[in-house]
Amino acid sequence: MWELRSTSFWRAIFAEFFATLFYVFFGLGASLRWAPGPLHVLQVALAFGLALATLVQAVGHISGAHVNPAVTFAFLVGSQMSLLRAFCYMLAQLLGAVAGAAVLYSVTPSAVRGNLALNTLHPGVSVGQATMVEIFLTLQFVLCIFATYDERRNGRLGSVALAVGFSLTLGHLFGMHYTGAGMNPARSFAPAILTRNFTNHWVYWVGPIIGGGLGSLLYDFLLFPRLKSVSERLSILKGVRPSDPNGQPEVAGEPVELKTQAL
Repeated sequence: MWELRSTSFWRAIFAEFFATLFYVFFGLGASLRWAPGPLHVLQVALAFGLALATLVQAVGHISGAHVNPAVTFAFLVGSQMSLLRAFCYMLAQLLGAVAGAAVLYSVTPSAVRGNLALNTLHPGVSVGQATMVEIFLTLQFVLCIFATYDERRNGRLGSVALAVGFSLTLGHLFGMHYTGAGMNPARSFAPAILTRNFTNHWVYWVGPIIGGGLGSLLYDFLLFPRLKSVSERLSILKGVRPSDPNGQPEVAGEPVELKTQAL
């Protein structure tokens, strides 16, 4: 429980709340219909992608800028963060998402709000097909995050923030026609709770969580394995305080998982 006494831990929790609030506010806001006619998929995809890229650049060095319970779950599966931190991240993300949607609701005319960009299935798409789409969308997204955040890669090229943002944009360009491109349970949860509409809502949890977990397993155990023993992984999951090379507890208390996510 040393993390609870660490200022960096609470800064990271607040960063996740703050970042998810802004992500949902700008993403959902760009998805509202202000005029008759079809919604421009490219506009929505770029809005979500640019919002995430901005937030990765802004708070990535503080919390890793997960902004997504599925991403946090993926890092947990890869034993890159403690159970306590993962739980607090997810709670902060959900609260931040609801807060962002609530702010958007309050500043938007009632005639424009609609369903607040609630994720819904295309009429011809079954729940099974939708779940599979969400799995694939989140899988490619998490693979991109793990690859770009990986400190073991020498000579990383390009911008981490833009790479992650483009991956999210790609998911929206494809997925909006099928499921509205959830890819993020917090993003889907916020409008659902404000509009009290949870029809097929489980799809937007099950799909991204499975996709995130698979992405973590695929990258960390197959594509580019992390050579950690079972005891090391359990220590990280339990939140055992990291030590310096001389075996003394670190003073700064910077979490292991944030070191592996430095931008």
